[in-house]
Amino acid sequence: MQRKSFAVDYRQFRLSKLNDESFRHLKLLLFWPIYGFFFYFVEKLYMPARYYPMHCALDDMIPFCELFMIPYLAWFLCIVGMLLYTMLYDIGAFKRFMYFIILTYSVTIVIYLIFPTCQQLRPAAFPRDNLLTQMVGNFYAFDTNTNVCPSIHVIGSFAVYFAARDIRRFRAKGWRLGFLTMAVLISLSTVFLKQHSVLDVLAGLAVCAAAYPLIYRVPAGAASLIPAGGLGRKRFPEL
Repeated sequence: MQRKSFAVDYRQFRLSKLNDESFRHLKLLLFWPIYGFFFYFVEKLYMPARYYPMHCALDDMIPFCELFMIPYLAWFLCIVGMLLYTMLYDIGAFKRFMYFIILTYSVTIVIYLIFPTCQQLRPAAFPRDNLLTQMVGNFYAFDTNTNVCPSIHVIGSFAVYFAARDIRRFRAKGWRLGFLTMAVLISLSTVFLKQHSVLDVLAGLAVCAAAYPLIYRVPAGAASLIPAGGLGRKRFPEL
């Protein structure tokens, strides 16, 4: 099999070349530290008068299951992996992936500011004592139970799925099914680990549904939300 060549030779990159045609897409990465600052602000510094608890009857029917810690942590690898792959092999897909992330994550921060939420679903004690429950306990200690709706995990996992649909190499049914399965498992992990309410997941899906046609092309009359290709090619002609 012939080795796929890189889209850009990053060995030639210098800060002085950041505005060059070959490298200016890298400026989109500046969103991550900006987002990190605002997320830290809403999590640690912003003190609203009250948080609105997110809960529905379905939450009480879903048992805690520490096995979902595996797909939950895989979310971080999926985001980084898609960023690296698109940066190396498909600059257009990288741009559309980042535009989707920038739009949805920014909207989420605004929602956190105007409608601060929390969840009170975490178990007082774990039903089992093992490595995974210990990892969950450590994660609980690190991660607050506030600013949960919509779920960033859900939005990010489907951002990766949409990006995969946008890449020619991943348009085969097997690849699509694999990325969709991972997105679903990550979304399910948020409720089985009691990190989110079902309402947070639905809100995350709603944000994705609203943002998708703004970045990726939806064919006229198509019933599916998830075609390959992208409106980015029309809305952003430089892509």
